[in-house]
Amino acid sequence: MSSSRRSSDSNWTPKQNKLFEKALAVYDKDTPDRWEKVAAAVGDKSPEEVRRHYEILVTDVSYIESGQIPIPKYKSTGNSST
Repeated sequence: MSSSRRSSDSNWTPKQNKLFEKALAVYDKDTPDRWEKVAAAVGDKSPEEVRRHYEILVTDVSYIESGQIPIPKYKSTGNSST
């Protein structure tokens, strides 16, 4: 991953990422003015920034699915019996 790509990605807060994910669920690829609407839902990001963030996400998922990078291991945040 290039350093410029990572630095632009790191400017996103966890809250912005959650708002981004929710907006993507609402505004699919056929939505007119999709990136403007997603940017408005996220706040503090331009349509170009959210489009670029989406492209990074798609690329990362592609790398994970092809086995080029491992699936991240996350800490459990809740009680689990497994």
